[in-house]
Order: sequence, then structure tokens, then C-alpha cells
Amino acid sequence: MSLADRVYIVTGAAGGLGTGIAEALLDAGSSVALADLDPQAVTETARRLDTAGRRTVGVGCDVATDGSVADAVAATLARFGRLDGVVNNAGVIEMSEARHAASAAWARQLDVNVTGVFRMCRAALEHLAASDGAAIVNVASNCGKVGFPNMAGYNASKAAVINLTRSLAAEWAPLGINVNAVCPGAVDTPMLASVADWLANQQGGDAEVILAGMALPQLGRKIAPIEVGRVVAFLLSPEATIIRGQAINVDAGETPY
Repeated sequence: MSLADRVYIVTGAAGGLGTGIAEALLDAGSSVALADLDPQAVTETARRLDTAGRRTVGVGCDVATDGSVADAVAATLARFGRLDGVVNNAGVIEMSEARHAASAAWARQLDVNVTGVFRMCRAALEHLAASDGAAIVNVASNCGKVGFPNMAGYNASKAAVINLTRSLAAEWAPLGINVNAVCPGAVDTPMLASVADWLANQQGGDAEVILAGMALPQLGRKIAPIEVGRVVAFLLSPEATIIRGQAINVDAGETPY
């Protein structure tokens, strides 16, 4: 599988899952605009992944702001001259029992995790329609399929991403744009560690022990970010043309549907 001469934007790419996705796309031969709320951190990550600086650029991007998203798309076009796909990975989680959830935290998760995906898709649409074989991959979660406790806002936002993916896949297929989602399970990232920290604070216990207990029993470990990235790379490729509007579980069988 090759993504040579293709150009992609990956949001939330300064670290964690976004960096793993960017790394997988680079391994497949593409150029990548790494976008993140922290411009300094994402620029450093882009330089680390491509020391020659020929196939990466770090771009500041707040997916909660229309103008910032438009600027990130413009910066990608200015650097590489084209855009063939988007990976909407940026997301936040606010742990809380549902009855104690703050309205502002609920709204922020929906704004970043759902509307942020829509903003980037909409901003990129014109340029993707001009590409031959354009594709979008939205990073949802198995939390969008299973109602895990203490994360109602996150669960709801990821379920919305799944249905947004289906909607855009149907609407934009005539434009030649393929749209799918991935639903990762327990990926070894700072976000997962933050969940363990919250559980330790709320329920007692050691955060490291809780985090270790999140290993997937089918694997005996957590998922590496680049493993999700390789699935994303496939879904962006021409080989995935017949896969449309799907929410692909990437969780070692933890979610059976």
C-alpha cells in the first residue's frame, strides 16, 4: 500500500494518537500537515518525524474555531499545493458522573469532538473534491458504541461522530470523497492515562495500576498509536474504495459490533 505524493491533514497531532497516525502516513509515503492547538509542540513533532522537513509541516489549529480551521487548510495548501485527505483526530474528554457534569464541559466535548470534525471536513471539502481519490477518516471511539460510565459527554460525542461519518459518506460520495471512521479501544496515550488518574482520584487506588489494568485481554497490552495509524492509512488508500461510511473497530475484539 502506498500513499506516495498524497497530502493529508491530521488534527490533534502534537502527541499521542495523532502522532502515531501521522507517523503511519509518513511511512506509507505521504506528506502530512500536523495540526494541533499547541503550535510549538506540533511543530517540534513535525520536525522530529521528518528531520529533512520535506514531507511535514506543523500547523496551529483550534478545531473549535472556524477561522483557525480555515487557516490550517490554507497553510497546508501553501506548503504542499494540494490536499487529498483529512484525519480528524483532535478530541477532549471530561470525566464526570453524568449527574455532576458541568454544562460547559458537556458543550466543550461536543464542540471539539463533533463540531470540530464537521468544521474541518467543511473547510477541506472544496479541495478534496478537486483531488482524485480523496478520503476522510474520523477518529471516533468504541466509547461511541458502548456506554462506559463516567464519560457520558465523550460517549455521546463519539456516537455523533460515527453518524456524522455515515451522513458525509452518503452525501459526498458523488464528489469522489470516501468517508469512514475508526473506533479505537484502549490506546496507550496521555488521554488514557488521564482517565486512569481521574479514576484513582475518585475511587482510590494507584493510577499506574489502574492504567495497567486497561490492557486489552485479547492482546495482553494496550494498543500502540501507530497500530491505529496503519488502519487509518489503509482507509485513506485506494484499496479501501469499497469501504464507505463504516465505523471500523480497532480494539482487538473488545467491541463485538
